[in-house]
Amino acid sequence: MKLVVLAGGVGAARLLAGLVQVCAPGELTAVVNTGDDTALHGLTICPDLDTITYTLGKANDTVRGWGLAGETWHAMEALERFAAVRPEGSAAGATWFRLGDRDLATHLYRTHRLAEGASLTTVTDEIVRAHGVGVTLLPMSDDAAPTTVSVVGEGWVGFQTYFVGRQHSVPVDGVRFGAPDARVNPVVLAALDAADGIVIAPSNPIVSVGPLLAFPEIRERLVARRDRVVAVSPIIGGQALKGPADRMLVELGHESSAVGVARIYADIASTLVIDEVDAALAGAVQDHGVRAVVTDTIMRDDGRAAALATVVEEALRS
Repeated sequence: MKLVVLAGGVGAARLLAGLVQVCAPGELTAVVNTGDDTALHGLTICPDLDTITYTLGKANDTVRGWGLAGETWHAMEALERFAAVRPEGSAAGATWFRLGDRDLATHLYRTHRLAEGASLTTVTDEIVRAHGVGVTLLPMSDDAAPTTVSVVGEGWVGFQTYFVGRQHSVPVDGVRFGAPDARVNPVVLAALDAADGIVIAPSNPIVSVGPLLAFPEIRERLVARRDRVVAVSPIIGGQALKGPADRMLVELGHESSAVGVARIYADIASTLVIDEVDAALAGAVQDHGVRAVVTDTIMRDDGRAAALATVVEEALRS
């Protein structure tokens, strides 16, 4: 069964790590959010692509949930010496967005290859293969398609300013996706057309999955194939395991629950996998025309991730 996973963040990386254990080689493709990509120190940084690559390559830091294991921070520490001389208003030598020494190699390679004229899709494939990952990772677009967030009392800021700079601790009242000239990756559309099933990973519905759905061509394909789309709720017992999804849902007028997720995905997914904690909500999920499948969705280790992946695959087959 050829599967395409709409992916962003740690939840998606863990589900993909489970799916590689139950899917045949070559049958798994991830379409990855690039709305939170950023430029810093002259480097192009793609956090979701890298988190997924490092996780599938078994090189990720499992404690922090991002970056590489065994990382050192000498470059960031060296940059700190310039804080006293940096002119007001200058962004030179910024250290609020931490880049580990080993992680820098990825960004250096990516930036150089992009400058040589390679597409982000091509460079991503090279980075993935260098890490020994057999899953196809496709950026949602080869163009810059930034997500911006409206912070209450502050105005519009880049996603990483909100997420890292403000530690996603400030309330938001709006989100914008993409750029006027950003085009969906045509390889993504071909993958969706060829897929036997489509999975929406347990990622933030607003800022991880939302940027992908903002491309009409992607949403239209999911609507047309709704009966072959299974989503996994990232909200368990009203809360997100990691990140601001629960608060962001409420701040933007949604319900932070499995029912709220079902309501958001009702037109594009026929099935929602929810956690055992939320079993009592199955009927309310189904009231929105979405079949509820109840299982343990907390991927504490590779075994539980594989078990969840098996449930997802069985939901698609049924």
